[in-house]
Amino acid sequence: MQYYEMRSMPSNPESPSESKTQAGSQTLLRGLDVIEAVVDGSISLADLAQRLDLTRSTAHRLATALVERRYLNFVPRIGYQFGPKLLELGFLAQQQTDIVQLARPHLEALAAKTEDTVHLGVLDNERALYLDKIPGRRRVEISSRVGDRHPLTSTGLGKALLLDDNEVHWHKLFLEDQASGSPKATWEIWLDRMKNYVTVGRSFDLQENEDYIRCVAAPIRDVSGSVVAAISVSSAAQYMDDARMQSLSGEVMATTAAISADIGYNADTGARRRSRR
Repeated sequence: MQYYEMRSMPSNPESPSESKTQAGSQTLLRGLDVIEAVVDGSISLADLAQRLDLTRSTAHRLATALVERRYLNFVPRIGYQFGPKLLELGFLAQQQTDIVQLARPHLEALAAKTEDTVHLGVLDNERALYLDKIPGRRRVEISSRVGDRHPLTSTGLGKALLLDDNEVHWHKLFLEDQASGSPKATWEIWLDRMKNYVTVGRSFDLQENEDYIRCVAAPIRDVSGSVVAAISVSSAAQYMDDARMQSLSGEVMATTAAISADIGYNADTGARRRSRR
């Protein structure tokens, strides 16, 4: 009787094409790591290799490829910097971004969760322009409409749009709004509240714009960390006591954080950029 030797075969042999795909994915991810390593400013080849735990030759090969494709620039004695291709892509991405369309699912989810009216607005000629409104489930009439322009200093949404501004500009807007018919307010009280809003990252409307209506608002930031829009949750004062407004703050800020991420904001790099201003 003749015996034949049976050689064991791997249960899931990897084809050459799969191996190439995996190697290509790894190279792509490393290339993206190289680009992200330049976020904080120029970086030398030695520092780049050390930060990414790569050999100098591998780091140089990846960076050179990105320079050739204009994603990076190389400046002698300074290092690698962002290249013009990233500026081009960033501009195109911004052009293609529709804040209303991107924010809408988040606004609908927030309105359903809170059962209150949710607004989206932007800054427009020293006013808060309302771009979207999701009515709440409660029988509360909020007079705002899409396309309305409201004072910045008497609305929660408007104050959220101003969180990064300086006190001089606040005072100018406050005086102008008071002169144009905003509900009477005291500058010192308004300023004290505003400083607190800046600290916590959100703002309130304490029946300052419309009788018996209160709201919680927070800003939306773009890739540069700048405030580009804001949202608010509004309801009758009977549903918005101080405790509920505090508890809603986290939900509103989580929603603006999600929208901000959708339009390119990175909380870590954005905070560093704002601290340099």
